[in-house]
Amino acid sequence: MKKTTYSYPKYLSLKGFLSFFILHELALAKRSGDDLAKRIGKRKGRDLTPGTIYPALKQLRKQGLIKFTRDGRRKEYYLTVEGRKELKGLYIALRECFSGLKSKIKG
Repeated sequence: MKKTTYSYPKYLSLKGFLSFFILHELALAKRSGDDLAKRIGKRKGRDLTPGTIYPALKQLRKQGLIKFTRDGRRKEYYLTVEGRKELKGLYIALRECFSGLKSKIKG
């Protein structure tokens, strides 16, 4: 069987999922920091504070994975080409990491 080749994510580890959730949400649409906090907070079952979301956004910007445009005072974040590549690598890494666990998880 031929093995698929790909590159693992360069910047993000799997120890925390906040950056992954941010990239995932931005792959769907441009979003503000507040909108990201609400959407990801809903998924996690608790509110995210600005002290949680904005440092993560800053780090992702420094890594070149996201950028933003301004609409007045509001910033709308979006993925860069590098961010899309990183997210694709994360999807692959997560699939490999968790393959075989679906049958073990009872819901």
